[in-house]
Amino acid sequence: MTLIGVISDTHGLLREEIKELFKDCSMILHAGDVGRESVLEELRKFKPTVAVRGNVDYWAQSLKVKEIVEVQDKKILILHNIGELALDLKENNTDIVIYGHSHKAAIKKENGVLFFNPGSAGPQRFRLPITAGLLKIEGGNVAAEIVALK
Repeated sequence: MTLIGVISDTHGLLREEIKELFKDCSMILHAGDVGRESVLEELRKFKPTVAVRGNVDYWAQSLKVKEIVEVQDKKILILHNIGELALDLKENNTDIVIYGHSHKAAIKKENGVLFFNPGSAGPQRFRLPITAGLLKIEGGNVAAEIVALK
């Protein structure tokens, strides 16, 4: 079983409770709008971290706008804005799409692909809840969970 921490839209704020939430995770996926390099530095000290560049991450030219990670034969595509998804997921054998941008946490399955937005773990905006996510991959099964933060 592999447990992955999923986070997005931190906008420069890394909450202390993230480390507790992600303590049993083997890696962290950040879906952009990191906000500050120090957020990534802290995450990377804690767990291996893959991050993509969001629309506010002008400082992060070294980050790609899209990343693909494979875990237990599952192909995970990470990008910030789902509206910029411009590829055939079936053709590319994508199993999971991790995204952010909207600050609205969501889990949905469409045509065999799991779409997972962990919501925003940064400063509260738009009266939306502050959230992060956990992705569990076990055998051929994938489960996503949205976790409310304080």
